[in-house]
Amino acid sequence: MHFDVNSPVLFLLAGIIIAAVLAQSVFFLVKAWRRGKAIGMSGAKLKRIAVTAAVFTIAPAVAIVISVITLAKDLGVALPWLRLSVVGSLSYETIAATNAESAMGLTFGQVSSLTASQYVTIACVMTVSIMVGIWLVPVVGKKLQNGMISLENRDKKWSDIFSSSMFIGMISAFVGYVFCDFSGVFQGDMSGLIPVLVMLVSALVMCLAGLLVKAVKWRWISDYALPISLIAGMASAIPITAWLA
Repeated sequence: MHFDVNSPVLFLLAGIIIAAVLAQSVFFLVKAWRRGKAIGMSGAKLKRIAVTAAVFTIAPAVAIVISVITLAKDLGVALPWLRLSVVGSLSYETIAATNAESAMGLTFGQVSSLTASQYVTIACVMTVSIMVGIWLVPVVGKKLQNGMISLENRDKKWSDIFSSSMFIGMISAFVGYVFCDFSGVFQGDMSGLIPVLVMLVSALVMCLAGLLVKAVKWRWISDYALPISLIAGMASAIPITAWLA
């Protein structure tokens, strides 16, 4: 029997899981709204928070759509849609899919069809590994939080330094990914500059937003600086790629 990566059955299974996730989101949204009312927050303030949170989802949503399109050529729409609707990300999913396909002698982006066995293998590689973070939260989350509280009570300065160091370490992992192909520039392959320039565009837009908040006193921009910088970076990737690729 021929295996179809866009089988209606796969869409049905993915849809059921995503519907459950959306139901959880609605449940906690209602609980949060009621809790806000209970502690005295005004309806206007709650609406402003909800609108701000919704705006913050626009840029990630655009990135998710692009990610689904990127992965859909090899894996169909159902699996990328499912993975990127729950706990996935383009950087992780692409790397996981590429490694799984390479192990089976396939080249990412050049796969015309997959067998059921290959599809399940790729799905497992993309899913099981990233779930480690979910499993670790109930195991070490409370101990880590108590440790941070204890450190803050003993020495707030070192607590702030430790927290900042962990944050910088996390950001460094993403920055490293941006520069991972940069060495090709020295061999004449300018495509390694694309992610670097995209990052610089996003950073410049964020800095401009900060200047507007500070100099022009446009406080509202602080709520939208992140999604604006993300969208500007993704938009800049189109001309930059056309120029350098």
